[in-house]
Amino acid sequence: MILSALHETVLAQVGNPTPEAPPLADKLMQMGRYFTWMVELSGITAITYGGGRFAWEKWNGGGLQSPKMIAGAMAGGAVATSAGTIMNAVIGS
Repeated sequence: MILSALHETVLAQVGNPTPEAPPLADKLMQMGRYFTWMVELSGITAITYGGGRFAWEKWNGGGLQSPKMIAGAMAGGAVATSAGTIMNAVIGS
């Protein structure tokens, strides 16, 4: 009974607000897109550098550290590309 009275008096007065973007939302989205491009570019650069270093280590017969670099760059790329999907699932947009 108390809950029904509360609903009728307080909650019935609250309307259904229409969502709108916050101020400067377009600038934040642009910054996010720039960040995404920088992450992709750094991943491509890391894999390219690791491949070149791998060839150099094989040529000179030294210890192989570059496969770890390439695996790390690929794992980082997988995390970076799945971050957007995970955030969309959590936020529910």
